[in-house]
Amino acid sequence: MKTIMKLEDLTTIDQLTDFLSGTQAVAFSVISDTDACYRWIQGELVKFRYLTLPRQGKGVVIRYLMKVSGYSRQQLTRLIAQYRKTGQIKRCQRTVSGFKQKYTEQDTRLLAAMDERHDTPCGTAIKKLCERACEVFGETEYTALASISVSHLYNLRKSTSYTRHRRHFEKTQPKPSKIGERRKPQPNGKPGYIRIDTVHQGDLDKQKGVYHINAVDEVTQFEVMFTVEKISERYLIPALDQLLETFPFTILGFHSDNGSEYINKRVAELLEKLRVEFTKSRSRHSNDNALAESKNGAVVRKLFGYGHIPQRWAPLINDFNQQYLNPYLNFHRPCFFPATRTDDKGKQRKIYRYENMMTPYDKLKSLPNAKDYLKPGTSFEILDKLAHQISDNQAADQLQKARQKLFKTIHGRTLKTG
Repeated sequence: MKTIMKLEDLTTIDQLTDFLSGTQAVAFSVISDTDACYRWIQGELVKFRYLTLPRQGKGVVIRYLMKVSGYSRQQLTRLIAQYRKTGQIKRCQRTVSGFKQKYTEQDTRLLAAMDERHDTPCGTAIKKLCERACEVFGETEYTALASISVSHLYNLRKSTSYTRHRRHFEKTQPKPSKIGERRKPQPNGKPGYIRIDTVHQGDLDKQKGVYHINAVDEVTQFEVMFTVEKISERYLIPALDQLLETFPFTILGFHSDNGSEYINKRVAELLEKLRVEFTKSRSRHSNDNALAESKNGAVVRKLFGYGHIPQRWAPLINDFNQQYLNPYLNFHRPCFFPATRTDDKGKQRKIYRYENMMTPYDKLKSLPNAKDYLKPGTSFEILDKLAHQISDNQAADQLQKARQKLFKTIHGRTLKTG
């Protein structure tokens, strides 16, 4: 009859070997409490004088501890290393308080306010605006947001705190015409080659709304908006003349789609008089005027929406454009300026890097020999005063207040922002 021993009776390496081989019956139960198990392992290491054992004896002790405790060899190796270093085995209890919150409630409130005043542009644009607010205009409250990553900015936009602070077309039919050269313009890095398009502000009860003329320089993204009652020659030609005069640099090229408001003799005569190159989009090349089309959505529709605005309000809207919108777009609203890379197959791809994001005016100043492109009587000293007389946030606040006043006058109610 075999004698059943207890764990306390095992005192030699030979007894452990018999236990592990199954020749010696031992009564034991797995210790479920972690702290108690750690104390037992420490006691066994002391009892068998583990640190003084030869390599083979240490292996027997480890297999014994694995069998009784149920721990893996890796875990026991870590516990023995702790015992070897400190002479005891203790549970490493960590006090987990979570990551320290880097962005406070105040930062979230500032982000919400920044988004609201700038009509919630992309996260990269808001990051650039926060940088400019802190570094260019000395608004120190934006210090934390100036260093935020774009991905974390989007996470803040999803937070409960952020949402608590936020309040929550027909195509022109193409007609064959010999006016304008059908090709994509090639500015070759020179400002003055503008893309132009028209945005109609809806019909209501067979009454046409106002028309926004949106012109964007291809190289600097300098943008000028003009609003007219109709797109007939009587309204359009004077508007185009004034619009072209608004740009601070000499206009060299004029590119439009194939709409009849631009592809006509009166416009061609005006451009010929100003010695401006006239091009138009090619058939089946929808990207030829992509810059103007993108600005229609990102600027015009975001500011004025899709609803009907009666034609009689065109002069009032145009005053708003000249006083608030155009200066804000060109001096205070950062834009992406892509770099073009040609792959192994010869296909050109655009890369949008954060370091290439700046305002249209800053882009104009960064061009080589930039002052050579300015119109006579215009200098960067004059333009600098316009660019820095107020901060980006002040310009955005003025824009939003003026827009609220404009829509209250037109519709008799305020406009929801964001």
